[in-house]
Amino acid sequence: EATFNPNGLLNGARSITIVGTYAYICCDAGLAVLSLEDPKCPKVETILGHAVFDEPRAMQAQFRYGFVCDRRGITVLDMTDLAHPVPRAMLPLRDARNIYLARTYAYVAAGMQGLVILDITNPENTFVDQVFNAGGCINDLNDVKLGITYVSEFAYLADGANGLRVVLSPEHSAPTVT
Repeated sequence: EATFNPNGLLNGARSITIVGTYAYICCDAGLAVLSLEDPKCPKVETILGHAVFDEPRAMQAQFRYGFVCDRRGITVLDMTDLAHPVPRAMLPLRDARNIYLARTYAYVAAGMQGLVILDITNPENTFVDQVFNAGGCINDLNDVKLGITYVSEFAYLADGANGLRVVLSPEHSAPTVT
């Protein structure tokens, strides 16, 4: 067991994503990239700080791109060099809290806006495909996960004060609440 927080660098740690032997931690300092080559002796590789992120909340990676939610929206990172990701694009999106990647789409838990579905076919040119809030009923969305239940794809939403919402998620049409 090890504890690692050199000089409080990782204070306010909110989420962690592991890619290969690297950990990406959203914290007060920004996005901290740690090498876990020796898991009991992590090493700070880089910090993408306040010039890049405003309170990063969550990050997910797919292929050579990372997608980070912060107060300003979604920042797309080129992660060709896992130790030193490079910002490539930014999509303004109020209150992006969490993100789930599935092939060519990203599902964003966007608080009061509800579920925002992004087309990430070209990650450096990400755009909003659709927004779904069930007529204003999904208004405190904190997290989203996709899953297959009874051979249908569903989105499971953690909607704050509203609890769990289950949404049928066909890939090319508007979602529906079940």
